[in-house]
Amino acid sequence: MKDTKNRCWWAPANDPEYIKYHDEEWGVPTHNDRDLFEMLVLEGAQAGLSWSTILHKRGNYRKAFDNFEVTKVANYDESKIEALLQNKGIVRNQLKIRSAIKNARVFITIQEEFGSFNYYIWSFVSHKPIVNHWNKPEDVPAITALSKTISKDLKKRGMSFVGPTIIYAYMQSIGMVNDHLTSCFIHPE
Repeated sequence: MKDTKNRCWWAPANDPEYIKYHDEEWGVPTHNDRDLFEMLVLEGAQAGLSWSTILHKRGNYRKAFDNFEVTKVANYDESKIEALLQNKGIVRNQLKIRSAIKNARVFITIQEEFGSFNYYIWSFVSHKPIVNHWNKPEDVPAITALSKTISKDLKKRGMSFVGPTIIYAYMQSIGMVNDHLTSCFIHPE
């Protein structure tokens, strides 16, 4: 039986992995620190690339980065970095790999300060998702004042690859912002 659900413009009908991501993850509130760290690393890795590239390497990223166990990633040394740079299953960009490790260390500091990264990141939206009502793809912003604020705070704390565009994509991916078009079957209305 053919799937006739109306989805957002960016979810290709011929890509089951993309469809699953669109239907089950994007815009769905995420509160587990491991999942929040995973998406932070993946969104940073995506900078300058298509999300499709990262999404299709996600399984490889999970293996390469110890299933995104933040404490393990924070303790990676030069030999682990060298191994990651040789791993053809991930994006072998030294700056992005080093950023993931540095960001893991900052992530832990934030967990210690706020009790969880979840509490910290969701406090920017008063722990309640923003549900937008976009009608057309061109209505959906790439950056907002809030993504700039969060980006600035994360950078001040020492993170990298967390510019306002990456952070807005992150906010969408973890459901802080629901940007499904109003015509999409996922949109709450």
